[in-house]
Amino acid sequence: MRRRSALLGLLAATATAGPAMAEFPDKPIRIMAPYAPGGNIDVTARIVADKLKDVLGVTVLVENKAGASGMIGADIIARSPPDGYNLLVSANSMVDVPAIYGNAPYDWKTAFQPISHIQAVPAMLAVHPSSPIRTLADFIKAGRETPGKLAIADSGVGTTNHIVIELMSDATQSKYTIVHYKGSGQAAIDVIAGQVPAQVDQVNSAIGHIKAGKLRAIAVTADKRMAELPDVPTFKESGIAELKDFTYSTFTGLFGPAKMPPEVLKKLNEAMMKVLTDPVTVKKFADLTAEAKPSTPEELRAMLDVEDRTAVPLIKKLGIKPE
Repeated sequence: MRRRSALLGLLAATATAGPAMAEFPDKPIRIMAPYAPGGNIDVTARIVADKLKDVLGVTVLVENKAGASGMIGADIIARSPPDGYNLLVSANSMVDVPAIYGNAPYDWKTAFQPISHIQAVPAMLAVHPSSPIRTLADFIKAGRETPGKLAIADSGVGTTNHIVIELMSDATQSKYTIVHYKGSGQAAIDVIAGQVPAQVDQVNSAIGHIKAGKLRAIAVTADKRMAELPDVPTFKESGIAELKDFTYSTFTGLFGPAKMPPEVLKKLNEAMMKVLTDPVTVKKFADLTAEAKPSTPEELRAMLDVEDRTAVPLIKKLGIKPE
């Protein structure tokens, strides 16, 4: 009788306790790349997803949702459950784009939880191989002598590629007609086809076209010449006095919605530490001229704060608005 009573008590306790909570992660994870396929964000997301699935032991899928310079895809993640299954790869443009649009559906400072820095890469000015423009000095001269005549493509209003163009133009008092695309991939296609004469893009998404001879690199925004492109000078080497100290890098990071459980954030950050120190992943990024480097969530947030103090004042000064 006692044994029967004990068994009934155990069953009752189990029933009231409810099902055990599954340990994170136990289902597929989505990483949002909020631009069209082929650009820096998309390439970065896919490299991370490929290794993250091995580290976490679940499927990691990349979803592209282009539009509004990344805000459409980012907003989807901002509104998603903060359970670690909906993540976002974004760049320093996360700070710049809302300042340009003025009506972002979220406040980047409160809508997202930084998880880890991923990689940093400089930008590149490239032209069609048949272009008469041979140097950055030629490009600046054209923008000064015939303001607005020369067109240049970027990956969208407020993206870091756009910011590079505006920084360069503001510093040198040159002017161009900027053609905004929904990602670097389509922009490169049109430059290769000769529909637009020039493009600013991250080196890692453009280097394949450069090595294939489909685009010709004019200059990079790195601090020094890059080993992968030793014949391409830096902006600082252009001979343009206003650009003698010019450098700029796009950095990407992994984010989740705000209010993620601390244990989930910790597990994702630890996973990214493994992903970004894995020799295979490091080489994949290095082959694309990008430096893989994990960080704490706090370090990534501090990087965004620096962007907020530097790029946003320029945006406001120039009155940059979406087209």
